[in-house]
Amino acid sequence: MRNFEQHQAEIQANLNYWEQKPVLRTIYDDFYRLIIERADQTIEGKIVEIGSGIGNLKKLIPNCICTDVFNNPWIDQTENAYKLSFKDDEISNLILFDVWHHLEFPVVAINEFQRVLTKKGRILIFEPCTSLLGDIVYGLFHPEGLGLFKKINTASIDVDLNNLSYYAAQGNASRFFFKKKYRSCLSGFSILYIEKIAALAYILSGGYSKKQLFPDKYYPSLKKIESGLQKMPAIFATRLLVVLEKI
Repeated sequence: MRNFEQHQAEIQANLNYWEQKPVLRTIYDDFYRLIIERADQTIEGKIVEIGSGIGNLKKLIPNCICTDVFNNPWIDQTENAYKLSFKDDEISNLILFDVWHHLEFPVVAINEFQRVLTKKGRILIFEPCTSLLGDIVYGLFHPEGLGLFKKINTASIDVDLNNLSYYAAQGNASRFFFKKKYRSCLSGFSILYIEKIAALAYILSGGYSKKQLFPDKYYPSLKKIESGLQKMPAIFATRLLVVLEKI
């Protein structure tokens, strides 16, 4: 796991980019709306985000409980995905935005999510997506990489929270949710919805670490282009939305 100083340095860098890039804020708002559309807010229970980072989701879901492994002024409480402090059947919607690829032990996390979710509660997972473009962008230009040749650990073990190493493999969500060999790991859930998203504007915005490659005024035009690219996800998909429902 990253230490506090490393985490805070990354958070501060993300905050700086967030403030300097209006279009990045717009793009993320659009991403969050995709998540909100698939959340079920008619179910009684808490809405919780795991790994909230700089806490942007609260803008669109004010009653969301924002959590992270380290505390910050915008974080409601500190949590670790492998061992949550919430009671059984307490959460209606659990949101993971760019968190899944950091779960070295995804089955341990899934078991914990199943415990805290109410009946028909949902996990909403937003992640990088593998495709021709996605593999180029995340494989060659992102420091975390895809990790396509890393073995996904499906063991259900007792994780030592005090001895976790930093883990990242941005291709894990695509592998885990599309390959049949991992379906048995989701025995407590049904896959309610999967969408591959051609997020071209996000890629060209440079995200939190690269230079923006288009003027803000061209964002609406890029969104129109994305609607066409959406028909060819194997080539252009760079984002993935997965919705799981507790059985």
